[in-house]
Amino acid sequence: MNIFGGTIQSLEKSLDYASAKNQTISTNLANVDTPNYKTQDVVFKNVLNDALSSNISAKQTNEKHMPFGDNPHSSFKVVTNNNTNYNHNGNNVDVDKEMSELAKNQIYYQALVDRINGKFGSLQTVIRGGR
Repeated sequence: MNIFGGTIQSLEKSLDYASAKNQTISTNLANVDTPNYKTQDVVFKNVLNDALSSNISAKQTNEKHMPFGDNPHSSFKVVTNNNTNYNHNGNNVDVDKEMSELAKNQIYYQALVDRINGKFGSLQTVIRGGR
C-alpha cells in the first residue's frame, strides 16, 4: 500500500536533481579561472519515456537494447559543454549565467522543500487526529 501516492518519491527525485544541479553550478564557479575547463550542466534524459514506462509494457528483443520500464538510474545526467570558449585560456564559464542558474535553482529547491514539508505536515495532522 502506497500511502503517499508517489508524491513523496517524485519530490525526492526532484530534490536529488536540484542538489546535483547545485553541485554542478558550484563546480563551474569554482573553476572559473581554470584553463581549458568546460562547463557542466545537469539535464533530464528520457523524462517522457520514464513517465510513459510506468503504463506501457514492452518486450526487450535483444539484450543490448535499453531496458524499458523501471529504470534504477536517475532521470538526469551531467553533460559537459565543449562547444564554446569565452576566455582566452579555453575556459567557457560565464559567471553571470552560472549565478543566474544558481539563483533559479535555489528558488526551485526551496519550493520543493516547502511542498514536501506541507505533505509531511498534512500527514502529521492526520496522525494527530486533526489537531
